[in-house]
Amino acid sequence: MKTNWLLSSSAVVMGFLGLAGTFLPEEISNILGIDPLPITKVLMQIIGGLYLGFAMLNWFTRSARIGGIYNRPVVLGNLIHFIVVFFALIRQLTEQFNFIFVILTFIYFGFAVWFIFVMRSNPFTNDVKKSL
Repeated sequence: MKTNWLLSSSAVVMGFLGLAGTFLPEEISNILGIDPLPITKVLMQIIGGLYLGFAMLNWFTRSARIGGIYNRPVVLGNLIHFIVVFFALIRQLTEQFNFIFVILTFIYFGFAVWFIFVMRSNPFTNDVKKSL
């Protein structure tokens, strides 16, 4: 299974969210209807830093062999992140409908399913077929 597209696209999405959280915490708070208190801005910047860290991890791992036992911590870290945020977004949608949350829910669901497939795949399947 080719994982270059998965890690590249997740790095771009997380990088975008990380940059937004780091440099636009007050604007994001206003869009979400949260009071832009100092603690809220700091927490948004911390979350933005976490997203940027994940984005860099995915970007620099995109060309490595992934699947099965190879780079399992990278796959599991991403999988847990996408599943937990997906369920948090579902919970938020049951309480309050927001179009931004709907879009994010579909994006996070797609990445969660994709990382599940990568975790259960064998990275050598394509290599064996090519050599035969």
